[in-house]
Amino acid sequence: MLEKVDLTKKLSKEEYKAKMPMLETKLSYLQRQCKEMNIPVMIVFEGYDAAGKGLQIGKLIRGMDPRGFEVYTVKKETEEEAMHPFFWRFWRKTPQRGRMAIFDGSWYRKVLIDRFEKRTKERELPSIYYSICSFEKQLTDDGNVLIKLLFDIDKKEQKRRFKKLKKKKETAWRVTQGDIERNVRYSEYERMMEEMLQKTDVDYAPWTIIEATDRRFAAVKMYSTVIAFLEEEIKKRKNEQVKTRATEVLRELESEKEEAQAVEIQSPKTEGSQISKLQESILSKADLACTLTKEEYKKKLKKLQKKIEMLHGELYRRRIPVVIGFEGWDAAGKGGAIKRLTEKMDARGYVVTPIAAPNDIEKAHHYLWRFWRAMPKAGHIAIFDRTWYGRVMVERIEGFCTKEEWQRAYKEMNDMEKDLADAGTVILKFWMHIDKEEQKKRFTARQETPEKRWKITEEDWRNREKWDSYEEAVNEMLLRTSTEYAPWIVVEANSKYYARIKVLQTVAEAIEKRLKEERK
Repeated sequence: MLEKVDLTKKLSKEEYKAKMPMLETKLSYLQRQCKEMNIPVMIVFEGYDAAGKGLQIGKLIRGMDPRGFEVYTVKKETEEEAMHPFFWRFWRKTPQRGRMAIFDGSWYRKVLIDRFEKRTKERELPSIYYSICSFEKQLTDDGNVLIKLLFDIDKKEQKRRFKKLKKKKETAWRVTQGDIERNVRYSEYERMMEEMLQKTDVDYAPWTIIEATDRRFAAVKMYSTVIAFLEEEIKKRKNEQVKTRATEVLRELESEKEEAQAVEIQSPKTEGSQISKLQESILSKADLACTLTKEEYKKKLKKLQKKIEMLHGELYRRRIPVVIGFEGWDAAGKGGAIKRLTEKMDARGYVVTPIAAPNDIEKAHHYLWRFWRAMPKAGHIAIFDRTWYGRVMVERIEGFCTKEEWQRAYKEMNDMEKDLADAGTVILKFWMHIDKEEQKKRFTARQETPEKRWKITEEDWRNREKWDSYEEAVNEMLLRTSTEYAPWIVVEANSKYYARIKVLQTVAEAIEKRLKEERK
């Protein structure tokens, strides 16, 4: 791609002065439109050192409302950032709907500067490129406008600009030894840039190369590109609004069709019925008769809690992060299991995050945003009382997201967990399983016990009426998202004693396994 770029393109001062006022006015208007239509925008500035990225960012934001955007400068990871999975810091900076995030440098540093400086290993590249494409696909699928600009200059022009910057005391600091080294080995860095473009120039997040030898030409092309992307998205949204009512009607018809198919799917002749049988087998394999006596429970609990206390300290020393997610039927004992799991842990080394319905700020972001923000740094444990899997259960069943959204969520969640696992995280996901009769028994007991009455709501009883729908969704979730790096563990929880011990024992074994691998 780069060898075909014409870096001699120029724009006269007169042409520049004639075009810029109109472009600035247009962009300011589009920014307001994006805010009104709740469109999140991400603009990435990448390219060669001294290509003028900082200068052009200044020009881009000159006519915009500063209350509607934020500029992030991406340098080498801080100590805090280095202790988290790589994309943690970028998920935290994704804009809420109606706002803009502008990146001076970005996640592409990992395959450019970090690769050039040998901090990124060649064997890691396939996984990193996969994660980059997954990250961008998730954001654009969720409605983000992602504009990627690469500012291009040749070796000679770059060297000339470095020389000019170094002449003045006020600007000499901007030229680092790394900048000079990349100029000396320009062709090597160019090959890395070319590979990056080939791997990540995709239809949902294409690159625009900005010929940056002439700064006036670069500014006009930058403005024109951003404006074109925003106009296209606004036009698309307006067309969607026109079709909204028709879509709602179609969705109602589709729902009726699915109900009819649910009856037909019992036929063994269809592929769908085979999948259904496979799904049903997952929960049906759980032996809910598993139990422990109180004496057995107390003895095992004491031993396991002592072991987990010791393992927790070892995790911290070896800087291994752990993510533990709890899902399950209402009243299945998630809270009780979490309490016994954490009882002897050092409270400074873990956080329990209870997940409720998203608030207004969380709704204004991609649904995974709030979970990425809660992921643990190296050596710490994050425990989730309900998880991101609400997307394919509650939100799916209750209609809080579209069918397209929950169907693509399986891959999105698998990819998020892969990123965590690639960063060395131990991931365990527990489904606390009880039968319908046991749930009714526990609901009734809660209602009849004053100090536990707060735990039971009308919504819990309403959810019971949709047991079969939830069971189907759970089975599909377990089937599609239990992976080697982030397995689901079905916990037979009719016996609270048995369930708690199984959780603690599973956690202890998983941590011990990882510690053994670290010692090799």
